[in-house]
Amino acid sequence: METIINLIQIALLAALINNFVLHYFVGICPFLGVSRRVDMAVGMGCAVTFVISLAAFLSWTFTYYLLRPEAPLPAWIWKLVGGSADAKIDLSVLSYIMYIFVIASSVQFVEMYLRKFFPSLYKSFGVFLPLITTNCAILFACLEIMKQLQNPNELWGLHEALTLAVAGGIGFTIAITLMAGLREELDLCDVPKPFQGPGIALVIAGIMAMAFMGFTGMDQGVKNALSSLLH
Repeated sequence: METIINLIQIALLAALINNFVLHYFVGICPFLGVSRRVDMAVGMGCAVTFVISLAAFLSWTFTYYLLRPEAPLPAWIWKLVGGSADAKIDLSVLSYIMYIFVIASSVQFVEMYLRKFFPSLYKSFGVFLPLITTNCAILFACLEIMKQLQNPNELWGLHEALTLAVAGGIGFTIAITLMAGLREELDLCDVPKPFQGPGIALVIAGIMAMAFMGFTGMDQGVKNALSSLLH
């Protein structure tokens, strides 16, 4: 049960309290560029959630077995070629290269899938679909997973990494969908000329970021409530 509580806490932190877009301010490019219509925003959020989940799965696998300090695969290969058994091999310097390759491959898969089965949605995304490759929210999730795998005392399992990724993608979807709904309403409003366009969008994003601060502490409250039920 403690594992479930821990996963719920990670999910709440990633989706609401420490929302990737509104707390860490990563993934701003699609957040502002594809938030003009709700249907496009939902589609982009689903695409990002899928990519970030797939990238997190592959990143955790590569990091756990290959890149982290004292990873089992390079240690086994080193012993196989006759190296010292006491040697500590650390390939974490290759993390950025591996993560970029993983993210680019995942985005290419999503792009081919949408082009085949959802051509209208593929055309509506335009240049922002391949730009998911440079969406720093995905790389941010991979780096968070890597950070948790570098501490042997708090080593994350695959279930925790996927919870962070899926919840982070859901949080991104919530943020971009709310922004799209507000921007659709703004089309019917008389926005002052100096604030038209990106100006009013950034003002709204700032107000949303402050509103999401209201979720602070909710994870601890949920944890305490669930823990009390167990006792």
